[in-house]
Order: sequence, then structure tokens, then C-alpha cells
Amino acid sequence: MSDIAVQVDHVSKKFRLYHERNQSIKSAIMRGRRSVHEDFWALKDVSFEVPTGSTFGLIGSNGSGKSTLLKCLAKIYYPEKGTISYQGRIAALLEVGSGFHPELSGRENVFLNGSILGMSKKEVTGKFDEIVDFSGVEQFIDQPVKNYSSGMYVRLGFAIAINVDPDVLVVDEVLSVGDAEFQEKCSQKFVDFKEAGKTVILVSHSMESVREMCDHAAWLSHGELIQVGKADTTIASYLESLHGGAQL
Repeated sequence: MSDIAVQVDHVSKKFRLYHERNQSIKSAIMRGRRSVHEDFWALKDVSFEVPTGSTFGLIGSNGSGKSTLLKCLAKIYYPEKGTISYQGRIAALLEVGSGFHPELSGRENVFLNGSILGMSKKEVTGKFDEIVDFSGVEQFIDQPVKNYSSGMYVRLGFAIAINVDPDVLVVDEVLSVGDAEFQEKCSQKFVDFKEAGKTVILVSHSMESVREMCDHAAWLSHGELIQVGKADTTIASYLESLHGGAQL
């Protein structure tokens, strides 16, 4: 097995910003005019490696490019420049209810979301009870998920993602949703992952969580990689840049 689970190599990602209010590409074409826009580079030449079996944090202020990078890692976005390579299977939990169909029941969404994450129907069937037990929503598993609370959404989504048995799990602020008991279960799952040689990449605004859970961290600012290294060292540098080191 490679010592590197994920390699981010000179990755840049841009978006188009449109300046005219209420103007879309379609309306511009209909009116025979070119839409007015500029390119916004959310990521600029970012490179780092994530060691196999580590928990790796992405930190930085709002708008720094963390979530964009996470979506590139999860193959939701594709960079204009650079490459991202992986070892093994990757699963992602990026937002509450990501990949769920609101009109389908929890049971149906387990199979739907499992297939999106690359599981066969046989695999989902074999892990169904474990998924439902971890999520704690067994009483409502046959109800439409549109009736679920945000906590129920994220518990079920996390339970599916964690049971895909990925080699790399990508997570965006999942520990900020759910009660204390669920957060403790998630933290224990991360420990189990690490002991099994799995890799976790997470975004969090909680420096306490990153310091406690992560071996390494990357600090992004305005789309640029400022520092990457041991979590404690990277967090200290980041906090030092914020109001003389004030805690977040």
C-alpha cells in the first residue's frame, strides 16, 4: 500500500462571477448580448499530500477555498488546472442530506445513497441494519426524509458514508450537527478508521476539534495554500494570524 492516500498536485479551480443583476447566460443570449463576467479563482496552485492512515484537517477563514477543495477531492468539482490522485475508494459527506431524495423514505434513500457512493445492492443489504442502528432513526426509517430534522438527516447520511468502508472519507463540518451522543459516536468512528489504516480529510472551523483529531493540517487563505504540516504547528500559525492569536 502507498504511503500517500491523496495527492493534490498544483490544483486551481475557477468560477465565473456575473455582474449584471438578474442576468443569466440564457437571458444574455436571448437579448443578443454577451453576459458580463469575470473569472474568480477559488483555488490557486494548491499542492499537498495526505499520508495513508492519517486524519487531515483543512482550516482557514470563510471564503478561503476549503469547501471548494473538499468538493474537488470528492469529484463534485473538477479543477481547471492540476490533478488529484487517490489510493482506494473515496466516500464523502459534505452537507446535510447530500444525495437524498426528499420524497423517498429513509430506507429507500439508504439504497439510493449507497449506490451513489459505489456500493452494490447486496453490500447495502448486508450493512443495512448496521447503518440504521448507527443513525438512530430506525423508528422513522420508512418515513419520507423530507419530514426528518437536520440532525436525523446528517446522522443517516454519515451512517451510510461510514459504512461504505472507504479508504478515504471526506467530511465537511459533520461534527457541527447532531447531539453530543452522535458527535461522540462520530469521533469514535474516526478513531476506528485510523486504527484500521483508513484516511480521513475534514473541514472544520473548530480548532479544538482539528487539534484533537488531526495529525496534519493545511491552512488556506483566499484560495492559496499558506502552510501544511503537523496539525498543532499549522493551527498555531493560523491563530497567530488572527487578532494576535485569539482563539476561534
